[in-house]
Amino acid sequence: MSVAASKKSDVLLTQASPDDLDRLVSIRIEAMRESLERLGRFDPVRARHRFVDGFDASATRRIELSGMLVGFVVLKTVGDEWLLDHLYVTPRVQGKGIGSEVLSRIVKEADEAGKPIRVGALKESDSNRFYVRHGFVHVGSGEFDNYYVRVQEGMDSR
Repeated sequence: MSVAASKKSDVLLTQASPDDLDRLVSIRIEAMRESLERLGRFDPVRARHRFVDGFDASATRRIELSGMLVGFVVLKTVGDEWLLDHLYVTPRVQGKGIGSEVLSRIVKEADEAGKPIRVGALKESDSNRFYVRHGFVHVGSGEFDNYYVRVQEGMDSR
């Protein structure tokens, strides 16, 4: 099945391993390049170090489509909430609903666990609209990022 003809059921989340590190770094750099260039902050060496320093394979899932690695998601528990630390899909398959499918699954897991999800998005990144479209609410901004939270209905947003 071609990537263009993919279905939600073709998106597979699998546990990452330490051996995936270099491939995941490449996906992160490729996915962030355009947004970082718009801000004049594209530095692949810094992007690699920032990811490697916080890499936790046990919190990382590979996003596969028809047997191909096309992205990854990192979900960490921080206190009483989940931090969506990374969600990247390679540019060649963006816009095909893969990120939305993965985020929908993460939201479902969070709702079942009764956990709010926090996420940061680089200013000027298309990901800001993506998270708002999926029910995340803007709760603040830093120098380079906007911050969002998504809570299950009936939960406090803190």
